Amino acid sequence: MSDRTPAPSVLGDLAIEVRSKNAGPFWVTMETFMKDSAGYAVAADDTFLNEQVIADLYGVDAAQVQFFRIPSLNVVKISFPRPVTQAGVRDRDIHAGQHHVPLATLELPRT
Repeated sequence: MSDRTPAPSVLGDLAIEVRSKNAGPFWVTMETFMKDSAGYAVAADDTFLNEQVIADLYGVDAAQVQFFRIPSLNVVKISFPRPVTQAGVRDRDIHAGQHHVPLATLELPRT
């Protein structure tokens, strides 16, 4: 047996927390709270995580995705329009509490 910790393989491995929540009835907000500045550098790198990546993960228009990078807190916040209105007939997650899973499991770039 090895005492080595496995190398991080997904974005969530570098984070203290990745979460999502509704931001009113028409928007979802996701936040990545990174463990340190090295993890933040990965999450904030727009060649890795950008509007098109979020559009592909969530089936939304890349032009409507908003990024807020906050280096002093090691946080990247992402907002986009909800695919369906909160509490609408087709809404399967009224609080948007599970929307973070595709982001948290996004594979890290290979170095």
